[in-house]
Amino acid sequence: MCSVFVKNEKQQEWLSKIGNLADEFAKTSAYYDEHALFPEEHVQKLRDSGYTALTVGKDYGGEGISLYDMLLFQERLAKGDGPTALSIGWHLSVMGELAEGNSWDNDVFTLISEEALNGALINRAASEAQTGSPTRGGRPGTNAVREGDGWVVNGRKTFTTMSPVLDYFLVTAWVEEKQTIGVFLIHKDTEGLAIEETWDMIAMRGTGSHDLVLTDVRLNDSMLVELQMKKRTDKINGWLLHIPAVYLGIAQAARDDAVRFANDYTPNSLKGPIKEVPAVQRHIGEMDLELMKARHFLYHVAELYDDPKRRGLLTGELGAVKHTVTNTAVAVVDKAMRVVGAKSLARTNPLQRYYRDVRAGLHNPPMDDATISKLAGLAFSE
Repeated sequence: MCSVFVKNEKQQEWLSKIGNLADEFAKTSAYYDEHALFPEEHVQKLRDSGYTALTVGKDYGGEGISLYDMLLFQERLAKGDGPTALSIGWHLSVMGELAEGNSWDNDVFTLISEEALNGALINRAASEAQTGSPTRGGRPGTNAVREGDGWVVNGRKTFTTMSPVLDYFLVTAWVEEKQTIGVFLIHKDTEGLAIEETWDMIAMRGTGSHDLVLTDVRLNDSMLVELQMKKRTDKINGWLLHIPAVYLGIAQAARDDAVRFANDYTPNSLKGPIKEVPAVQRHIGEMDLELMKARHFLYHVAELYDDPKRRGLLTGELGAVKHTVTNTAVAVVDKAMRVVGAKSLARTNPLQRYYRDVRAGLHNPPMDDATISKLAGLAFSE
């Protein structure tokens, strides 16, 4: 992280704290990846540090940090362990988004905020096998049926990141009575809720993104916290930029590994280290150029979003940032592997893990084709 992006002492204090944790997590990240285990000890240390409460709104006793702040911290955390950063980022972004404004019953939201201040974790559960990403607009197969003065919810959700340690799930379901999609707040101990350990991907293996299974889950009426009565086109969610921030951090880790290798490795065919080879210098220079462009784009848009007067002027920038940064991350890790050569493919080399992990960014919302299509639509609507 270039110091030019750090604006104040408070950011620097948290960056130092997060940096220490990230460097500690880096020592065990390969183990969790190899065994596809969720790093519960990492998350607990983040809870203990107060990190998970940072995006709780000031009106509810939290720090209410800005989007810019969160991205700084998430990028640094991801440099040590990408899956841990992506996992906790979902909780931070949900609380940050809700703190900006929501339609929840105030008593329910106050309860969730207090719980988050005490370390409780929350994430949205919206993806399903048949509908794919909820951003594509598919109607969820999970359904909610009125029973007395409450609801009975049945269904299965995929990609439920951080499921082993979540305290609350925000579950989308088709509400037949209202002929729309609703969002239900469900506590982990609710009868009928179960986690099925299905997560077996080659990327982001430590995110615990298992299936959430709901069987006759009974909820009182207050747990229906959101209704999507119409497609919202006036509200944007900048907190989803936690996604590209994570992949930027992973790419920085790959770049740093390549630079260290180029500094240290001297084959017997050369008189000095490979950093003196023009092709290696070109790769290093290109990586830094790409990281520089991506980072300036990401943090500039975050500044615009944090300014209420300018937030409404943003149109396609959020999707464009995600597209730019995640594709940059893939390209940077690829160049780092070219510098290191075949050694980068060794299972003991972190570069092969970084490459697998940054590929996951291409499948986080919004997808590249949706972003490009939106930009084209904006161009033709001018």
